[in-house]
Amino acid sequence: MSKPDRRGTLDRADMTLSIRRQCMLLSIARSGVYRPPRASDNDLALMRLIDELFTAWPFLGSRRMTAMLKAEGQANRKGVQR
Repeated sequence: MSKPDRRGTLDRADMTLSIRRQCMLLSIARSGVYRPPRASDNDLALMRLIDELFTAWPFLGSRRMTAMLKAEGQANRKGVQR
């Protein structure tokens, strides 16, 4: 069973088993249960744009891709590299 599947079986309303015990039994980290998702809608939209540009022009580097993204919206070089 994959980690996301195991995380999905976690029952927060269960009063007999604590979240700590459930995480131990499912072999998942508690920090992954409590931590909110990382990517925001803006990040996902930027990643989609980067993916489209890279698919069209796979030879572009981060500098040229940043210049192309700045024409459409805002993006910095570190974000494109990441």
